[in-house]
Amino acid sequence: MRSTRLRGDAVARVIRVNAGFNFCFGLLWWLPVFYAYQRDAGLADSEIFGIQSIYYVAFCLLEIPTGMLADRFDYRRFLGAGAAVLLVANLVPVAWPTYAGFLAHFLLIALARSLVSGACSAYLYEYLDRSGAKERYRDAEGKARSASLVGRVVCWPFVGLLMQVEHTLPYWLSAASAAGACWLALRLPALPDPVHGALGGPRAARPVWSALPQAFAALRRGRVLLLIMVQGVAVFTLVRVFQVNLAQPILAEKEVPLGVYGAIFAGMTLLESLGAARTGWLRGRLSDRTAVFLLTVAMAACLALAVPAEMVGTVAILGVFSLVSGLSYPIQRTLVNDAITDSRHRATMLSAESIIDRAVCALVVLALGGYLDAGALGAFLVHTAIATAVLMAVVAVALRHVRGTR
Repeated sequence: MRSTRLRGDAVARVIRVNAGFNFCFGLLWWLPVFYAYQRDAGLADSEIFGIQSIYYVAFCLLEIPTGMLADRFDYRRFLGAGAAVLLVANLVPVAWPTYAGFLAHFLLIALARSLVSGACSAYLYEYLDRSGAKERYRDAEGKARSASLVGRVVCWPFVGLLMQVEHTLPYWLSAASAAGACWLALRLPALPDPVHGALGGPRAARPVWSALPQAFAALRRGRVLLLIMVQGVAVFTLVRVFQVNLAQPILAEKEVPLGVYGAIFAGMTLLESLGAARTGWLRGRLSDRTAVFLLTVAMAACLALAVPAEMVGTVAILGVFSLVSGLSYPIQRTLVNDAITDSRHRATMLSAESIIDRAVCALVVLALGGYLDAGALGAFLVHTAIATAVLMAVVAVALRHVRGTR
């Protein structure tokens, strides 16, 4: 009884520390204003979105090697390394506010995120699974996602004021947040032994050069996993491109004052955080696959509806999009993790999913730059909504077919 209670306390502590890590790692103070910041530095739209496209390509190139090494060694080391790289990345625009400096900034962010993206979810899932608490993963992932958003809700409304005090202050504060993530990564315990529950060291060593072929062989055999990853492309691309690349141009086109961008982003983040922390709303009503399908189609519809909307209507639509995206993300992560049958390659598999996501994001952002140069943001939103709906329909039919033939 006592050992069970201690194990439960350890699980609760890991969930809290993991949420804290996500809080600090995700707190990028500069995110609501980086578009305006780079334009003030003299960059054109084509240069700004060109950097974003390069960022996604770089992430793709880095993701598999970092995920493979995280599987081979210790997930926690990669979380700490990612936070340290992020700290450095946030200081580059302060010292080097040029095209080359912003490019270096985003390349370092790509490295930081590639070090963390697969390892973070893999560590949490493996720890809970080995502790006999696998059923808590979905809520834990939702809380981690929510925690990564809470700081933005509190801090982003003040970004405009902070920039008036000191133009570079958002980047300094982002570096401080990354330092906090470094400290929390050091507080995460080793994975427990899968049999006895005693804390142990790294997983059994395997040659690094053999891990990648083994992981991709498992990926080829998992048709359901592949389809769920493709489904995740729609979720991630909509959320990522919207938050980082679309929201600011949409607000600018609707003539929303720059001074309220931070407050709008904070409100959007609050709604996304609410959704991420309340995925239980959908339990007992919809299966996870059905929920992701409906939520993703709803996000696509929001993009299309933003085209004819006026200023206030647009802000309301952005809020609905954020709430729906918050609900969808933890469910999609649970689907992917449950579909991975070989835990030895979990971080590598999650990295493969991230590569697919970022590769599509790179293409979408590259296209976005062309649409914006042509003054056709509305057409981009409509085309993206249609493409998303078609993709989700194809994936739904394919998943039904695979289930029927198993």
